[in-house]
Amino acid sequence: MTDIAPTSSASVSGIGRDTSRLATRANLEKAGKQFEATFTSMMLKSMRSTHLADDLFSSKALDTFKDMQDKQIAQTWADRAPLGIGKAMTDFLAKSQANLQPATAPEAKPK
Repeated sequence: MTDIAPTSSASVSGIGRDTSRLATRANLEKAGKQFEATFTSMMLKSMRSTHLADDLFSSKALDTFKDMQDKQIAQTWADRAPLGIGKAMTDFLAKSQANLQPATAPEAKPK
């Protein structure tokens, strides 16, 4: 057997630690929106799975359509009326990096 030397510390530990995508605030906010959309989509899917009443016209095609509709609704909610989960995640991840902090207006000096 041949031994292959690891090329980075990430391959030794087995855990990917590529944080290059978190280098800019825009990328981080995009990830936050995607996380929120995924979370909302999972919530809608869970709500639909309760089946409070039997569907008269249930089929695989209708289930597929409902899944696609739920994903689109979740994406729209994340873009226009977010729950705040994505923003909380973005703020948490940006907290450790000073260059990713949101820009704030300079404070006015009292006269």
